[in-house]
Amino acid sequence: MTANNLRVKLVTYAFLVVAAIVSIYPFYWMFISSTLDDTQIFHQPPWLVPSTHFAENLQGLESSGPFWHILWNTFFISVVFTLATVYLSAVAGYAFAKFEFRGKNVLFAIVLLTMMIPQQATLIPLFKMLTGFGWMNQPQAVILPALANAFGVFFMRQNMLSVPTDLMEAARIDGCTEIGIFHRIILPTVYPALSALTILSFIQQWGNFLWPLVILQSQTSTTLPVFLSLLVTPGQVVHYGQVLTGAAIGILPILILFLVFQKYFISGIYGGAVKG
Repeated sequence: MTANNLRVKLVTYAFLVVAAIVSIYPFYWMFISSTLDDTQIFHQPPWLVPSTHFAENLQGLESSGPFWHILWNTFFISVVFTLATVYLSAVAGYAFAKFEFRGKNVLFAIVLLTMMIPQQATLIPLFKMLTGFGWMNQPQAVILPALANAFGVFFMRQNMLSVPTDLMEAARIDGCTEIGIFHRIILPTVYPALSALTILSFIQQWGNFLWPLVILQSQTSTTLPVFLSLLVTPGQVVHYGQVLTGAAIGILPILILFLVFQKYFISGIYGGAVKG
């Protein structure tokens, strides 16, 4: 190895180490701050070692509202939404990728055009429609409107374009039904893409703030991001230790999900790069 190559490697590794520290530090500080009291959080220089106030912060968080019930609401909505949207997006992507029917390209273009509609433009009509159904403060009001979103359909279609059609033809010759082909051949083949979409969908719903803020107006039905935002109210004393404790507990499911599916995430993302 030449001296020039060694210098390049050293610079590269140094940059990666600095980038990793910069990326990890906010999470580290959040977890550490969940164990500090309010004065220690604003201490200068920053307090970077755990303290003994986690139980106190958690107790204060529980006294501010039904924290564990709200956490369960968020988990339930996110899991049901993720499972449903991944499956429905896979079904729609399979149809657009492997079947020929009249108006397919026009319909797919319409699906993509819906990605250009800002969420804020749909808030009022969606709110009036769902309140007319009597779904105010109901989890289905958050789950159903975003199912089979355009990004998920596009993402799964792009991945399914790479599945060899010969596999499907061989399965048909063996007498497999279209539903069987989808479940036994297509889904296992695009498992990395399903994993990637699972992570993205869960993160999207877990951190969803605007729509739950509008439609889930009771404290017992709301979600974690809305609940934590209500703890930071102008004109009132803000206990940042409690807020950061809630944020630290709330981010754990996302970290666990990513660690479980991380080996499939990158391959799933790149799998959508094939040309349609």
